[in-house]
Amino acid sequence: MRDNSRIIRPAGRPFNGEITVPGDKSISHRAVMFGAIAKGTTRIRNFLMGADCLSTIDCFRRLGVQIDVEAAPGQVTVHGRGLRGLKGQQEPAASIVLDTGNSGTTTRLVSGILAGQDFPSLLSGDASLNTRPMKRIMEPLSQMGARIRSVKGNGCAPLAIEPGQLHGIQYTTKVASAQVKSSILLAGLYADSSTSVTEPALSRNHTELMLKGFGADVSSIIKEDGTATASIAPCRELYAQDIIVPGDISSAAYFIAAALLVPGSSLLIKNVGINPTRAGFLSVCRSMGGDITILSERQAGGEPSADLLVKHSSLHGITIEGSLIPTLIDELPMAAVLAAFADGTTVIRDAAELKVKESDRIATVTANLRAMGCDVTPTDDGMIIRGGSPLHGAVLDSYLDHRIAMSFAVAGLAADGETRIRNANCVDISFPGFYDYFN
Repeated sequence: MRDNSRIIRPAGRPFNGEITVPGDKSISHRAVMFGAIAKGTTRIRNFLMGADCLSTIDCFRRLGVQIDVEAAPGQVTVHGRGLRGLKGQQEPAASIVLDTGNSGTTTRLVSGILAGQDFPSLLSGDASLNTRPMKRIMEPLSQMGARIRSVKGNGCAPLAIEPGQLHGIQYTTKVASAQVKSSILLAGLYADSSTSVTEPALSRNHTELMLKGFGADVSSIIKEDGTATASIAPCRELYAQDIIVPGDISSAAYFIAAALLVPGSSLLIKNVGINPTRAGFLSVCRSMGGDITILSERQAGGEPSADLLVKHSSLHGITIEGSLIPTLIDELPMAAVLAAFADGTTVIRDAAELKVKESDRIATVTANLRAMGCDVTPTDDGMIIRGGSPLHGAVLDSYLDHRIAMSFAVAGLAADGETRIRNANCVDISFPGFYDYFN
């Protein structure tokens, strides 16, 4: 395999001007999925053409859905087949095989949809995806009556799903996970009674917002103790919508961080999704002393977005924990890098979920920060970062994890000397063209 290294040098000048980041990955996935099982034609604008979202398109094409990727960048048209219109293999009892690539979102959410179909299917991804835990969806789907199993018996993909009659359940999750919640709610569309999912804290709610727009009977309740319950009633049909995907706050995070770290910077980032269940990174940056102004707030399809004006700031250490964690789980590697350049100590806790991402992000962030000279201690559910000392360039591994590659590209801007990131092109999973934007 080619190395595909990238060399990052210290910023020679401030980050100034304005940019627009690609569409939100989570919303792009869901727009295709829900459009595929709705009646009518769903038109999506600002769709993210990253490898993960293209895996979702490929899966639904194999399930008989016509999906047109238009010449205009980011425009996708989904010709829905209705809630019960997906197609399996022509041969009797033959499983339709779906390749989900590196996408955990595709694998877990599509499993919920496939559990309600009348044909068998097999879901498998790349080597990394097939090591990620799937028991977290297999358990509740099995309780609903789904016939789902890990082919290798290790709780990971490949997953074989056979036709089964689904029943509504009331399920309580151990951790707040939008993927687990969404998988159960999507299966609930096909169940014979209402289904509810209770989480210890509210995870991102794109599924609930979008399903409601497509006509599903969805409700959400947050209790005083912070627990959140989402419920869905069985559905006869969903109906197509036009979707405008806001810019991905996870992608914006790297440019927010770069502007905060590089002296003299003033950067306007246009049309960024600021859904409160996703915007924890903004709260963390502001708590660390970051100068971020939210401008021109608006809404489309229930999803709020805004322009962000970010200016260079002196940062200080904070504690990141509790209900804040689910709102920035994907941005924690970038937050850890910011903490390395901040004065004082930053503690990240309650984030054991980092261990089961594209890499063990507690281990990979720790290894790369130490290579750059940072004093960091990993813990079972996070890390302790003692910031404020100058970092130096180093040879770093991306661990084939897109968020590690992008976070440490930003670190290289603010470090002394040259930083080399191995296997850096893994960023195409979520942010194709990242280095062009960066340059």
